[in-house]
Amino acid sequence: MSDKKIILTGDRPTGNLHIGHYFGSLQNRVKLQEEYEQYILIADVQALTDNFNNPEKVRKNVIQVAIDYLSCGIDPNKSHIFIQSMIPELAELTIYYSNLVTVSRLKRNPTIKTEIKQKKELFGDDGNLVTYGFLGYPISQAADITAFNANIVPVGEDQEPLIEQTKEIVRKFNSMYGDVLVEPEILLSKTARVKGLDGNSKMGKSLGNAIYLCDSEEEITRKVMSALTDTTKIKKDDPANPEVCMVGYYHDLFSKNEKDTIYSECRAGARGCVNCKKQLAKNICDYLEPIRKKRKYYENNIKLVEEILMEGTKKAKETASQTLKRVKEAMKINYFE
Repeated sequence: MSDKKIILTGDRPTGNLHIGHYFGSLQNRVKLQEEYEQYILIADVQALTDNFNNPEKVRKNVIQVAIDYLSCGIDPNKSHIFIQSMIPELAELTIYYSNLVTVSRLKRNPTIKTEIKQKKELFGDDGNLVTYGFLGYPISQAADITAFNANIVPVGEDQEPLIEQTKEIVRKFNSMYGDVLVEPEILLSKTARVKGLDGNSKMGKSLGNAIYLCDSEEEITRKVMSALTDTTKIKKDDPANPEVCMVGYYHDLFSKNEKDTIYSECRAGARGCVNCKKQLAKNICDYLEPIRKKRKYYENNIKLVEEILMEGTKKAKETASQTLKRVKEAMKINYFE
């Protein structure tokens, strides 16, 4: 048995992963797997809470997300990549934990409140159609975290309230039934969320403003050429402010060695937007080339990806089964054993 501390992290398979995911979490996961035992959850059950009418979308993206993980350097010999729905113990733990949380507490969760508000803004009155599954998302997440005895959960600030709710559930369970569950610590991401090409603070498929890890060079170039620039710059030789230009923003991510020169030329009016975008597109393509190369390998070896998922899921199920056994013993519902 490993004496390493345990990390639980993951993503909902609602689409391919983009550079926001890469800089926000994937890079860090590759580093963390060297020091910790890492479980990486492909959260298809949670994806169904607001994609229940489109299960094919979720199913298709399970494999795609797994390929993105492997392409970015997640090592299946160091990290356990698994599929949430293949671990029935998680659903059973969710049911038990649901008795420890009131509906009013769930509705007060800041993350849930924000997402309900977003639904209403997007869908009008239909935004009121919040399902039991959606409202219970924090309970399901608590089951995911505790099932694998996670000591650490890396999240962004917007997800911190969800982990705080997990900690509340753990404390309440342990106070009632004894010290059974591990209370996780939050590892806040130090990386700011990557903005979309349109300047939106959120990058996402529904907004059409993302560069995906699977994008071809042609797709990346096309997207970069449409990126929002400083609107005060009218002519090619006009000075501009790279701080308010999305091309300048992305140069800060992908053109580190050239950034000072790029910014200086931009401010002096010595840099046209078209050439600046072409340079950025090339730098992004060069940066993502190793990932795209690995991705092509896994796309041509889907059976290998499936085997990695099966092995990771097998390991995850073994661990979750042991946790569930301890939980049921503590709750005195381990009949006939």
